[in-house]
Amino acid sequence: MKITPYLYFNGNCAEAVALYEKAFGFKALSMPYSDMPSSEGYQAPNGTENYMGHTCLTNREDYTVFLSDTAQNPPTTFGNGMSVCIELDSTEKVKSAFDILKEHGTVGMELQQTFWNPCFGTLTDRFGVGWMISVKPN
Repeated sequence: MKITPYLYFNGNCAEAVALYEKAFGFKALSMPYSDMPSSEGYQAPNGTENYMGHTCLTNREDYTVFLSDTAQNPPTTFGNGMSVCIELDSTEKVKSAFDILKEHGTVGMELQQTFWNPCFGTLTDRFGVGWMISVKPN
Protein backbone atom coordinates (compact mmCIF):
# COMPACT_ATOMS: atom_id res chain seq x y z
CA MET A 1 0.00 0.00 0.00
CA LYS A 2 1.18 3.50 -0.76
CA ILE A 3 -0.32 6.62 0.81
CA THR A 4 0.35 9.91 -0.95
CA PRO A 5 -0.45 13.25 0.67
CA TYR A 6 -2.35 15.80 -1.43
CA LEU A 7 -1.95 19.38 -0.18
CA TYR A 8 -4.29 22.19 -1.23
CA PHE A 9 -3.24 25.85 -1.27
CA ASN A 10 -5.06 29.15 -1.75
CA GLY A 11 -3.35 30.57 -4.83
CA ASN A 12 0.21 30.21 -3.52
CA CYS A 13 0.90 26.61 -4.58
CA ALA A 14 3.65 27.63 -7.04
CA GLU A 15 5.46 29.44 -4.22
CA ALA A 16 5.15 26.37 -1.97
CA VAL A 17 6.39 24.08 -4.75
CA ALA A 18 9.48 26.27 -5.25
CA LEU A 19 10.24 26.04 -1.51
CA TYR A 20 9.79 22.24 -1.44
CA GLU A 21 11.92 21.74 -4.55
CA LYS A 22 14.69 23.70 -2.85
CA ALA A 23 14.31 21.94 0.51
CA PHE A 24 14.11 18.37 -0.76
CA GLY A 25 15.80 18.46 -4.16
CA PHE A 26 12.64 17.08 -5.77
CA LYS A 27 11.46 18.10 -9.22
CA ALA A 28 7.89 19.23 -9.79
CA LEU A 29 5.64 18.52 -12.73
CA SER A 30 2.94 21.19 -12.71
CA MET A 31 -0.10 22.13 -14.72
CA PRO A 32 -1.70 25.53 -14.10
CA TYR A 33 -5.47 25.88 -14.43
CA SER A 34 -4.89 27.81 -17.67
CA ASP A 35 -3.33 24.70 -19.30
CA MET A 36 -5.97 22.25 -18.15
CA PRO A 37 -8.33 20.96 -20.83
CA SER A 38 -11.88 22.18 -20.50
CA SER A 39 -14.52 19.73 -19.50
CA GLU A 40 -18.25 19.82 -19.81
CA GLY A 41 -19.85 21.51 -16.84
CA TYR A 42 -16.61 22.88 -15.37
CA GLN A 43 -14.82 26.12 -15.93
CA ALA A 44 -12.12 27.46 -13.62
CA PRO A 45 -13.33 30.50 -11.67
CA ASN A 46 -12.19 33.93 -12.91
CA GLY A 47 -8.93 35.01 -11.32
CA THR A 48 -7.57 31.47 -10.96
CA GLU A 49 -5.82 31.21 -14.32
CA ASN A 50 -2.38 31.15 -12.63
CA TYR A 51 -3.42 28.71 -9.92
CA MET A 52 -1.83 25.28 -10.03
CA GLY A 53 -4.39 22.70 -11.14
CA HIS A 54 -2.17 19.76 -10.27
CA THR A 55 1.46 19.35 -9.22
CA CYS A 56 3.43 16.19 -8.61
CA LEU A 57 6.53 16.71 -6.49
CA THR A 58 8.66 13.58 -6.52
CA ASN A 59 12.16 12.20 -6.18
CA ARG A 60 11.05 9.40 -8.59
CA GLU A 61 12.20 6.73 -6.15
CA ASP A 62 9.95 6.46 -3.16
CA TYR A 63 8.42 9.84 -2.31
CA THR A 64 5.61 11.70 -3.99
CA VAL A 65 3.49 14.61 -2.78
CA PHE A 66 0.63 16.05 -4.82
CA LEU A 67 -0.25 19.73 -4.54
CA SER A 68 -2.67 22.16 -6.12
CA ASP A 69 -4.50 25.40 -5.55
CA THR A 70 -8.17 25.48 -4.78
CA ALA A 71 -10.75 28.17 -5.32
CA GLN A 72 -13.01 26.78 -2.61
CA ASN A 73 -14.85 29.00 -0.25
CA PRO A 74 -14.06 28.95 2.62
CA PRO A 75 -10.34 28.78 1.81
CA THR A 76 -8.16 25.81 2.69
CA THR A 77 -6.60 25.90 6.15
CA PHE A 78 -4.00 23.56 7.58
CA GLY A 79 -4.43 22.38 11.14
CA ASN A 80 -2.48 20.67 13.86
CA GLY A 81 -4.04 17.27 13.24
CA MET A 82 -1.66 16.15 10.49
CA SER A 83 1.98 16.36 9.44
CA VAL A 84 3.77 15.17 6.35
CA CYS A 85 6.55 12.79 7.43
CA ILE A 86 9.62 12.58 5.26
CA GLU A 87 12.81 10.56 5.70
CA LEU A 88 15.89 11.80 3.85
CA ASP A 89 19.08 9.89 3.03
CA SER A 90 21.46 11.70 5.39
CA THR A 91 21.71 13.95 8.42
CA GLU A 92 23.09 16.69 6.16
CA LYS A 93 20.02 16.52 3.90
CA VAL A 94 17.73 16.58 6.95
CA LYS A 95 19.48 19.66 8.37
CA SER A 96 19.40 21.47 5.02
CA ALA A 97 15.69 20.77 4.42
CA PHE A 98 14.81 21.70 8.00
CA ASP A 99 16.67 25.02 7.77
CA ILE A 100 14.95 25.91 4.49
CA LEU A 101 11.45 25.00 5.69
CA LYS A 102 11.73 26.74 9.06
CA GLU A 103 12.29 30.17 7.46
CA HIS A 104 9.17 32.17 8.37
CA GLY A 105 7.73 29.00 9.90
CA THR A 106 7.47 27.66 13.44
CA VAL A 107 9.70 24.97 14.89
CA GLY A 108 7.88 22.42 17.04
CA MET A 109 10.93 20.32 17.93
CA GLU A 110 14.46 21.31 16.97
CA LEU A 111 16.48 18.67 15.16
CA GLN A 112 17.90 16.23 17.67
CA GLN A 113 18.80 12.63 18.28
CA THR A 114 15.90 10.59 19.62
CA PHE A 115 15.65 7.00 20.74
CA TRP A 116 14.14 6.11 17.34
CA ASN A 117 16.22 8.28 14.99
CA PRO A 118 19.63 9.96 14.92
CA CYS A 119 18.21 13.24 13.55
CA PHE A 120 14.52 14.14 13.92
CA GLY A 121 12.59 17.40 14.12
CA THR A 122 9.16 18.93 13.55
CA LEU A 123 8.02 22.25 12.17
CA THR A 124 5.20 24.10 10.48
CA ASP A 125 6.31 25.91 7.34
CA ARG A 126 5.23 29.40 6.30
CA PHE A 127 2.24 27.93 4.44
CA GLY A 128 0.92 26.18 7.55
CA VAL A 129 1.99 22.67 6.49
CA GLY A 130 3.28 20.49 9.33
CA TRP A 131 6.45 18.46 8.69
CA MET A 132 8.20 15.66 10.57
CA ILE A 133 11.70 15.26 9.11
CA SER A 134 14.16 12.49 9.92
CA VAL A 135 16.97 10.35 8.56
CA LYS A 136 15.84 7.34 6.52
CA PRO A 137 16.61 4.07 8.31
CA ASN A 138 19.18 1.84 6.65
